[in-house]
Amino acid sequence: MNYLQLFRVTLPETILEVAALLVLVMDLGLLRKSAQKVRLGAAVIVGVAGCLSAIVCVQMEGSQWLTFDGSGATALLATGGFTAVAQYGILVLTALTLFLLFDSVFTNHVGEFVAVLLMAASGGLLIAAAQDLLVIFIGLELLSLGLYILTAFSKSSSKSAESAIKYYLFGGMSAAFLLFGFSYFYGLTGTTSLALIQSRIAMAGPSPLLYVAWVLVVAGLGFKIAVVPFHLWAPDAYEGAPAPAAAFIASVSKVASFALLVTLAVNWWVRPSASLASAGLAQAQLVAGSRTWPALATILLVVSAASMVWGNLAALAQTSVRRLLAYSAIAHAGYMLLALAVRPVPGINGSAAALSAAADSAGLRALQSVLFYVLTYGVTTIGAFGLVSVVERATGSDRMEAFLGLRKRNPVLAGILLVLFLSLAGIPPLVGFWAKFNLFAAVLSEHAGNGPFALVCLAIAMSAVSLYYYLQVLKRAYVMPAVDESPIHVHPAVLLALVVIAVAVVLMGVFPSLLGGWIESF
Repeated sequence: MNYLQLFRVTLPETILEVAALLVLVMDLGLLRKSAQKVRLGAAVIVGVAGCLSAIVCVQMEGSQWLTFDGSGATALLATGGFTAVAQYGILVLTALTLFLLFDSVFTNHVGEFVAVLLMAASGGLLIAAAQDLLVIFIGLELLSLGLYILTAFSKSSSKSAESAIKYYLFGGMSAAFLLFGFSYFYGLTGTTSLALIQSRIAMAGPSPLLYVAWVLVVAGLGFKIAVVPFHLWAPDAYEGAPAPAAAFIASVSKVASFALLVTLAVNWWVRPSASLASAGLAQAQLVAGSRTWPALATILLVVSAASMVWGNLAALAQTSVRRLLAYSAIAHAGYMLLALAVRPVPGINGSAAALSAAADSAGLRALQSVLFYVLTYGVTTIGAFGLVSVVERATGSDRMEAFLGLRKRNPVLAGILLVLFLSLAGIPPLVGFWAKFNLFAAVLSEHAGNGPFALVCLAIAMSAVSLYYYLQVLKRAYVMPAVDESPIHVHPAVLLALVVIAVAVVLMGVFPSLLGGWIESF
C-alpha cells in the first residue's frame, strides 16, 4: 500500500479530525475563561472552516482507488463519482448543523459537542468512500459512537439520557447483526472486497448461507436508516436529543447510510454485470449472476412497503412535532429504499454486452434518484429541526400547540415552515416534489411489471397521507389563533441558515436540473 496515497484519499477525514482537535484546544485551553458565546462562535467558525476545507479536498481528489495490490478489485477506499456526491452532501449538512448551535443552550461544553460532531462526520465520509467490509464497519462505528454521545449531550434532560440509552442498545445489537452478516460473506468468498464478493458469489451460485447473510446485513443497515421493523429507536432519539444532534442524525446519518447502500448497489448490482460480461461468461451465467441481488431485493421490498405505511400512519397520531418528523423520516427511508429494491432482471436474449449496458443504465438512473432524494431530504430536515428548536426554546415545548399563531409571532419563521413542510410532503414546485417524481419515474420507467407499479401507487397514496399531518402543523401556524402573541426572536446566524435552506429548497424545486445535472455529471 502507498501510504502517501492513503493520506491523499483520506485527506477530507483528516481535516475534520484536525478541526475537531483545534476546537478542543481552543475551547479547553485558549478560551477556557471566555464567555460561552465567544467559545461557541469560535468552535462553530473552526468547524465550518474545517468542512469548507474538506470540500476543497474532495474537489481536488478526483477519481482514484486506494488498494493493497494496485488492482481496483481489491479497493479499500474510492473517491470521485457517487462517493464525491455523498461526501459533498455530508460536509454541507454538517456545516448547516453547526449554525443551529447559535440558538442552543442545552450544554456549556460547546467545544466537546462540536468536536464529537466533526468526528462523527468524518465517520460518515469514511462510509461513503468505503469499498471493503472492514472499512465499512469501522466507518459505521465511528459515526454511530459519535451519534450516541451527541444524543446524550443534554445532561439536564432525562429524555436525552433515555433516548441515548435506547439508541445505544439498539445500535450495539444492529452492529452485531451486521458484523455477523459480514463474516458470512467473508466465509463464502474468502475476501472482504465488495467487488470480489459479488463476482465470486455470481460464479459459484447462491447458497442458503447467502440468504442468511443478507437477512443479517439488512437488519444491521435497517437500523442505520430507521426502517420498519428496525425503527423503534428513532422517535425517542429525535424527541430526546438536542435539536442540533437530532438534525445531524436525521440528515448526515441518513446520507452516509444511503451512500453505503448505493455503494453496495454499484458493486453488487451495476458493476458485476459489466465485469461478468468482460470475463467472457455465457449469457445464462450472466443472467444467473444478476439474480443474486433479488435475494436482497425481496427483503427490501417488504421493508420499504412496511416503512411507507407504518411511518405515515403512525405520524398521524403524533402531537410532538419532533416525533412527527421521526415517523416521517421512516416513511421517507421507505421511499428511497424502493428505488434500491426494485430492479430489472435481464432476459436471456441479447448479447452479454447488451445485458451489461441495460443493467448499467437502469441501475445508475435509480441510484442517481436516491442520491437526489437523500440530499434534498437532508437539507430540508435540518431546516425543519432548526425551526422546531427555535419554537421549542421560545415556548418550552415541541408540541403542535407551540406553533399556534406563528404567522403573527414571527412571519419569517412561518414562511420557512410553510416551504419546508410542503417540500417534505412533495408539493410542487418545491424540491421535495422533484425528489419523489424522479425516484418514482426511475422505478416505473426502468422496471416493467405490475409489482413496481403497485408499489409506486402505494408510495403516492402514503405521500397524500403525509400531506395531512404536515398541514396539521401549518394549520396551527397560519389559521388557529395564538394563545401567546409575543414575538419569537431568533439568533441572526440561525435565521440566516434557515433562510438559506428555504431559498435552496425553492430554487432546487424551480430549477431541479441544478442538483440533478450536477449529480449526473459524476
